[in-house]
Amino acid sequence: MRVGAVKRKTKETDIEVEINLDGSGTYNVETGIGFLDHMMEQLSRHSLMDLKVRAKGDLHIDFHHTTEDTGIAVGEAFAKALGDLKGIRRYASAHIPMDETLTRVALDISNRPYLIWKVEFSRDKLGDMDTELFKEWFQAFAQAAGITLHVENLYGTNNHHIVESCFKALARSLRDAIEIDPRRADAVPSTKGVLGGSL
Repeated sequence: MRVGAVKRKTKETDIEVEINLDGSGTYNVETGIGFLDHMMEQLSRHSLMDLKVRAKGDLHIDFHHTTEDTGIAVGEAFAKALGDLKGIRRYASAHIPMDETLTRVALDISNRPYLIWKVEFSRDKLGDMDTELFKEWFQAFAQAAGITLHVENLYGTNNHHIVESCFKALARSLRDAIEIDPRRADAVPSTKGVLGGSL
């Protein structure tokens, strides 16, 4: 089983994450931010990764630190669980529709973190959460996980649908990219034999 655990404690947040890449999509998430919990649950369910998140943060200030640090901790646990990256398919993409919305995610588990974020919102908040924080979560996750990640909302008007389709598209892409390729199960998917740097 490919599992990873991270404890991250700063003056702003105290976070514990456990992840099992070969799970069944079970989750137990408590961040103190209802909408973020909902998105972490979607990430787990649709990637089939088991995910446990416990986060305490300075929510009396705002949701920024908790959101960003949760992205970092989940990304770090994900990278630990992947280990040396042998056998993974590495590349994947997904188009996820939600009613009037369509979002595309393409990613490369390359150990070269990069985020392209082409998502716009017509509202500043969803519930109590600032919509600008979703980019912060994706940026933090991509950086910590070592993923080149492209997220683009192709169209949509409902902000809830837009955000949720981003997380679901990430989940489905991760599910495919981390799958072990039986034809190359013992090899790192790179002509260099390692992932990271110039490929």
